[in-house]
Order: sequence, then C-alpha cells, then structure tokens
Amino acid sequence: MEVARLQIQILMKRSRVLRFTGIGFLAFVVLAILGLCHARTVPPCSTLKGPQHHTQELRASYCPYQVIAVWPHDPGAFTQGLAYDQGYLFEGTGLVGRSSLRRVALQTGEVVQWHALSPDDFGEGITVFGDRIYQLTWLSHVGFVYDKTSFELLKTFAYLGEGWGLTHDGRRLIMSDGTATLRFIDPEALSEIGRVTVFDGWKPVTHLNELEYINGFVYANVWQTDRIARIDPQTGYVTGWIDLSSLREFLPAGAVVDVLNGIAYDDQNDWLIVTGKLWPAVFVVQVRAR
Repeated sequence: MEVARLQIQILMKRSRVLRFTGIGFLAFVVLAILGLCHARTVPPCSTLKGPQHHTQELRASYCPYQVIAVWPHDPGAFTQGLAYDQGYLFEGTGLVGRSSLRRVALQTGEVVQWHALSPDDFGEGITVFGDRIYQLTWLSHVGFVYDKTSFELLKTFAYLGEGWGLTHDGRRLIMSDGTATLRFIDPEALSEIGRVTVFDGWKPVTHLNELEYINGFVYANVWQTDRIARIDPQTGYVTGWIDLSSLREFLPAGAVVDVLNGIAYDDQNDWLIVTGKLWPAVFVVQVRAR
C-alpha cells in the first residue's frame, strides 16, 4: 500500500502531462491503485531452452508479472522503439510527418530532447548502443546513427525489406522486419551477418516488432497482440510469453490507443518498462521468469 500511496501522489502531481481531467483521470488513478496493490499472476514461465523441448504438443508458457509503477506518457507519441539509459527513456516514434527521436524523463513523461525525422520517413525501432543511437525506418530502407548526447546524425545505412524493431546484444544489432525472422547486423560495417527464424513449438511467430535484449534473450512485441515473446537468439525458439493485456485496464476510459509496443529494460532494478502506440502511460513491470 505504501507504494500505491506514493504512486498516486506522483500521478496527481503529473496529471497535466497526461492531459486527463475529471472522471477520466480519477478512473486512471483508481486502476493504478488496484494494479499496484496486487500482482497480475499467470501460470509460471517456461524454462525451456532448446528445440528438443519444442514440439507441436509443447509450446512455451506464460510468465507471471507485477505492475510496479505507472507513469505519464505523451498520448500523441506513436511509439515504435524504446530504450532505457541512465535514468531516461529514449523513444523513437512513427507516422509520416510526425516521426521523431526523443529523450524522455521517465517519471514525468516530459520530452527533454527532440529530433524530427524527414517528413518522408516513417520512424521505427531504436536502440542505444554505447555512445550511439541507431534508428530504423519502415519503408525507406534506411537507418540512422546518432550521437547519444547531442542527437547529431553521424551516418546512415541501408537494408533490404522493412524495418520494424531494433536492439543489440553487446556485439551485434538485432533487427526485426515484421516476419518471423530476426536479423543480426554488424554495428560498425552496418551489414547483415546472420539470421534466425523464431518458432513457438512448431509454429513460426510472425509480426515480430519492437525488441529488447535482456540477460541472453530477445524480448519481442508481437504486432496486433498484447503479448511479448521471450526468444533464445541462438535457436530462435520462444522460451516464454508475457501477456500484458491486463494493462489496458489501467488506461482511461475512452482513450484512443493503438497496439502495445515498446520495451525497455532497467537492469539495476530488473524492471521492464513498456508502453504502446498513443498510450497515455508507461508501465514498470517486474517479470518473474523461472
């Protein structure tokens, strides 16, 4: 309950950022209290490791999680990529004429740094890798490399097909393109160096979208669902799922929102930070994968 009281105080102070008024904001606060006072529990997360465990009869199970905090988020942000670094969210947004790269204060949702993409480019996934930020575009077949501090554009790179999600494993960029394929990209040469196809049991998992690499696994939003797949990048097999559909209960009634999309990771607290396209909130979630 102490966490809930603190959360409500912060939400009330930041209500102007969310642009909620009257009953809509009150409903949001009540739902935040309910979510913070009890864990969202689902069946234990699978610990399956390799293809010998994945058959038509046995597919990856679901991970239990708990909502730790709810923070404001720009409801006009069409979130395509999300990363957490040194206390800030880095966010890539999409839509033609509205695409951007942003540095965002996590607890207030305030955009403290902004870079607008060309009106011709539809921004997609981003990742923070060392002192650089990498960003994809959807159909332009071009990616951008920025200085992390200044957002100065350092270089561009080309790729075949569509750009969707982006992360890295400390050695390689990992990219999704809307199919069941993850691509591996050399971060210096910016050329493709490998691929893996993602399966849950015998079934390919398509529409892989925004990505985050966490403790040896790739976490991937699956477009048009509220699920995140936890993927072994060596084999391509899904080793667990996170069903975040209950987060919609926290959103204010009547809010015009799109799909769940955006995964960041706070490694100090072992927290996921997630949101969606046009969502007025970001959620801090603790997953107990076992």
